[in-house]
Amino acid sequence: MSAVPVPRSSPARELLDVLASMRFAITLLSVICIASVIGTVLRQSEPMGNYVNQFGPFWAEVFGKLGLYTVYSAPWFLVILTFLVLSTSLCIARNAPKILVDLKSYKEGVREQSLQAHHHKAIGELPSNPSMALAEIGNTLAAHGWKARVQRRDNGIMIAARRGAANKIGYLCAHSAIVLILIGGVLDGNAMVKLAMWAQGKQLYTGSGFVSDIRPEHRLSTGNPSFRGNVSVTEKQRQGIAVLSLPSGVVLQDLPFDIELKAFKVDYYPTGMPKSFASDIVIHDGTTRREATVKVNEPVIHKGLAIYQSSFEDGGSKLELKAMPLASTGTPVKLAGRVGTKMAFGEQTLELDGLRVINVENLANDGSSGANASGADVRKVDLGAALGKHLGSGAKSDGSKVLHNVGPSFSYKLRDAAGQAREYNNYMLPVELDGQKLFLAGVRDTPAETFRYLRMPADENGELSGWLRLRQALADTAQRDVAARRYAAAATPPNQPQLTPQLQLTAQRALTLFSGAAAKPGDEVKGGLPALSQFIERDVPEADRQRVSEVLLRILNGSLFELHQIARERAGLKPAGTDAAAQGFMTQAVLSLSDSLYYPSPTLLQLENFEQVQASVFQVARAPGQKLVYLGALLLIVGVFSMLYIKERRLWVWLVPSADPGGSQVRMAMSSTRESPDNAVMFAQLKAAVLKEPS
Repeated sequence: MSAVPVPRSSPARELLDVLASMRFAITLLSVICIASVIGTVLRQSEPMGNYVNQFGPFWAEVFGKLGLYTVYSAPWFLVILTFLVLSTSLCIARNAPKILVDLKSYKEGVREQSLQAHHHKAIGELPSNPSMALAEIGNTLAAHGWKARVQRRDNGIMIAARRGAANKIGYLCAHSAIVLILIGGVLDGNAMVKLAMWAQGKQLYTGSGFVSDIRPEHRLSTGNPSFRGNVSVTEKQRQGIAVLSLPSGVVLQDLPFDIELKAFKVDYYPTGMPKSFASDIVIHDGTTRREATVKVNEPVIHKGLAIYQSSFEDGGSKLELKAMPLASTGTPVKLAGRVGTKMAFGEQTLELDGLRVINVENLANDGSSGANASGADVRKVDLGAALGKHLGSGAKSDGSKVLHNVGPSFSYKLRDAAGQAREYNNYMLPVELDGQKLFLAGVRDTPAETFRYLRMPADENGELSGWLRLRQALADTAQRDVAARRYAAAATPPNQPQLTPQLQLTAQRALTLFSGAAAKPGDEVKGGLPALSQFIERDVPEADRQRVSEVLLRILNGSLFELHQIARERAGLKPAGTDAAAQGFMTQAVLSLSDSLYYPSPTLLQLENFEQVQASVFQVARAPGQKLVYLGALLLIVGVFSMLYIKERRLWVWLVPSADPGGSQVRMAMSSTRESPDNAVMFAQLKAAVLKEPS
């Protein structure tokens, strides 16, 4: 007898089986999970320069080609999502009809002999006849939450019952949730923006400038079905264009309305961090006008567009500055400008970057004061350790915190003709550190560095004028000579007048080295205390260095005090006193004068007055997939709960007349989708209830 050939499946059928298989869906889901880990660990949509600094030019380019910087909108990621949606949809389409049929089936047609094959089974006798037993058993099953169906046969009665049918519904809910969430995520992602750009023939904008100057080929229409962008609005101004940031540039999104910012309100924690902020806005939609308040996590919805409070920034505050020359006796120059603008500043360009009205810092004194703990070095030295207890992160300090608002500060850049910029951050008011009021002027070469602060003591009037006069006098050769002569005359013992010329010469030498007048162009040591240290190490024998250092510092301090008195005389002020306050001023002045020689700008900018203007940053979104995601999340919760915590159980009871007249023989069996110890407990309870066994 020849074998019957088995028909071969078509390639289309085999492909369909693969796409609809659980193994294929799980594989795709695993790949998406791995990609999501990459997208979480690797910061997305950063400027390319950041990735070059992190990975190097070669690997940065390789990772860019793979789309790792925009994982969630990369073509390969979207292809995987598409196949996962297709695979899950095929699973639903293939199994949903079977599940729906199974929900209506109680399987009452099983053979009575098959009940013996079940793990949970029992046989017993009831004193009532099968018809009466049927009614009793039906009531018992209903009381225990079972739904039953009866089939009468010639040789007996079959009762088929079930419980936990929602387990099958959970399968459909969970798989449908995956499809809805994935589709909703794609609808609200950058893929839809790119599709809209392709459909409308738009291009990315990679330049800079004002939003209003960007041409129409970089602006999407108001009919764009899905987008999420930022709108920056200055107080008392209005804006109707959102900026959509993409990895290679931006594209503008015209809004169907304008947003006007009436007022921006912000509250702060004692640490200076924003506690809450909100914006009072007016939405101008044609001839209609709607007032609303946008708060964090409380968006305003207008015509299907959600307006979220994202952040806040400076909206172009007006700054009044005073430019003070450090080394010359020139007259200070008044400047005025707005944050975000540029202006010529000598041979450089002054860029006003920002204004901070509140600066809450930890001013706890840890007792580590001293000449070497000033933290005022503005050379290429990290001041994190020395100045961190005053201006660094409070988390780095083991001592107690004393938080104070130290007043406003402003930041700016000075950019040279080659385009190289150095960033500055200066405080408006003096800050009290270790009992001394100091003006702080910060500088850093790159944004990756921390600010290094020049700490200049305030004079008896709480101003910077006293230190600035001394700094300018130090740069004047004539005033240094007079100071050296006065010091020599005052320090010479009355019985040793022959020492005056030598003391004067030493004081002149110390002031010349300290002022940097002896330094040559290109020297790393330009003056200050490092110049004195270099002189001692180079010209003094090692055995005499300690003694000479003490003498030279004493002469320097005395000469600088005389220089301070001369500067005050020329300004028409009375001589400085010799009390503790004056001594503290001179101690800090010596350190800051030394460090000022390494300050990279010959001019110090001081903030005299300001008019703050706030700007609020809103995130405006049209998210058609949001409702799908919410529905999917709800279905996922229902589905997972149903599949994990609801078990489908089936029960069969077979009734036939027993050998005893008027009695019934009962055979029962139970099955479950998942075997667990509670199945045995439940069957024992059912057995006792149905067969009326004593508990």
